[in-house]
Amino acid sequence: MKTLIFVAWLLFYVFFLLSMRKMWTGKYVRSPLARALFTNMVTETDTAGPEALKWYHCCPDMLGEQVRSQFVQSHLDEETEAFLQKSVEKSSWLFTQLYHSLFSTIFSPIVSRTSINGFLGRGSMFVFSKDQFQRLLRIGPEWKGQRMLDLGAGDGGVTEVMGCHFHEVFATEVSTPMKWHLQRKNYSLLGIDEWHRTGFQYDLISCLNLLDRCDEPLQLLQDIKRSLVPHTGRLVLAAVLPFQPYVETGGTWVRPKEHIKVEGKTWEEQVTHLSTNVFLKVGLEVEAVTRLPYLCEGDMYKDYYVLDDAVFVLKPQD
Repeated sequence: MKTLIFVAWLLFYVFFLLSMRKMWTGKYVRSPLARALFTNMVTETDTAGPEALKWYHCCPDMLGEQVRSQFVQSHLDEETEAFLQKSVEKSSWLFTQLYHSLFSTIFSPIVSRTSINGFLGRGSMFVFSKDQFQRLLRIGPEWKGQRMLDLGAGDGGVTEVMGCHFHEVFATEVSTPMKWHLQRKNYSLLGIDEWHRTGFQYDLISCLNLLDRCDEPLQLLQDIKRSLVPHTGRLVLAAVLPFQPYVETGGTWVRPKEHIKVEGKTWEEQVTHLSTNVFLKVGLEVEAVTRLPYLCEGDMYKDYYVLDDAVFVLKPQD
């Protein structure tokens, strides 16, 4: 029955669009939806143009003295380009994108964006490649640790990049549809309020683009520090800059209870402020930092979305 309804809706939608032929000439493209469809049908997008160079650019001289020596220069690599190419291909699947658009429009007022993406199997994220991850941690392809935890793991795409280096992989996630994806990949799920009370200690904890989307970020950092293996445990943390904290509740965004104010106008200034005025105050020291694009699969409007990320490797202070 669901299939019949879906097919009927698609046929109606296609008939409607074709009957409005004037919409398909550039002169008459007015609505955002029509414009997006028209653009998707008549243009081809390069996976990464000259703008990609800016994704990795940093002026080390503008970093604070304590952070400057820890900066690791990253570059666009094959794994990143493959993700971008896949995103471009998915964006051109016209009927799939129409279905996604309709589903999101109907359910976004009552369901979180993350859960909608989980239901639809879309919106995969890319933070770093295997090579970029290994260079940050200064490990080889064959290196193995015992246990890791990925906080807010989403569909587990980024977890896979890190998880191949560990015998045990644990994850937390709020969204039920995303939990289904993680379970299918055989990751051990922990509750968002219990992961730091299990008694486990981890060789690696990842907190990727979560600090600006949780209610109590400073408490989160303290819980992470206590849960790391003493001396050798590491935290891999990614933060979108400029830092703009909001918490998603249902289909709405609200201010977090605990606010972190990050000062500075440039990427370098904000990285320095985070390192010295936030991380150090909770007992975490920067071991490495790099600038990377935080990439997300696109839709009918854009082939992919990109935000500016700072990715840190942090260790507890002795």
